[in-house]
Amino acid sequence: MDTVRDIAALRQMLAGLEAARLPGMVDGFSLGAGEPERAGVMLARGALHEVQAARGADLPAATGFTLALALRASLSGTDMPTRPLLWIRQDAAEAEFGRPEALGLQALGLDPSRLVLVRAPDAAEVLRAAGDGVRCAGLGALIIEPFGEPRALDLTATRRLSLRAATSGVTSFLLRMSTRALPTAVATRWQVAPAASVPGEANAPGAPAFTATLLRHRGGEGERPVEGGSWNLEWDHEACSFRDLAPLSRAVVPVPAGRPASAGAPDAERGARRGGGDGIAAFRRTG
Repeated sequence: MDTVRDIAALRQMLAGLEAARLPGMVDGFSLGAGEPERAGVMLARGALHEVQAARGADLPAATGFTLALALRASLSGTDMPTRPLLWIRQDAAEAEFGRPEALGLQALGLDPSRLVLVRAPDAAEVLRAAGDGVRCAGLGALIIEPFGEPRALDLTATRRLSLRAATSGVTSFLLRMSTRALPTAVATRWQVAPAASVPGEANAPGAPAFTATLLRHRGGEGERPVEGGSWNLEWDHEACSFRDLAPLSRAVVPVPAGRPASAGAPDAERGARRGGGDGIAAFRRTG
């Protein structure tokens, strides 16, 4: 092992990462929706971002949001994305929530033939495969999905991924279900839940809709957005862009305040496994 060479390479990567955080030096992308853009929300390319779901029923929405971000990150100018996306999942995540379904992916605007799906037996193998995959500069984006809150997912592991993403220019997304934020070296952290979609013609299901809350933001272009900002968005797969979600014109029945927390939980979990009721159907059960 050449220690001097390794230290020099590490310093070069650190210098590149710090340079990418300087104002005007970031190759960033926006969500495309008006309200987040007015709030100054930009995501850096060649960085690691985190999308989390607070509960299992929210994971399909968090997954759809992550895939949509990956598509926007892989846009090249005005051309639609064509580069492959690499998605590395832990086996336990697929056993619990199902595997990606081709029709659901197409509904989000992702050609299934562009998706490279890798399964790993545990979180350590997921992170090891991600560390290799993020070095491939030909990828449009990388999605990393460990299960739960593994010990292997720590500050050191995510810092290593961030450095490699900065070197290769591959925008990476850490997708996870968690009720708390772990110490990670991510550029942005989002918490996503499903939102009620606007019905289409003849009361057909509307576009996938999300409530996205920005929990953390480091770097980016322009003014730094206020962390904690929350927006209701819907995904336009034809434009490959989010847009502000118009308020529903019909009355919404409020949920009784005294309703037990466990009421409807089995149905919610079943809905999460099938892709939820918000127009996101990207999963099917494996057996």
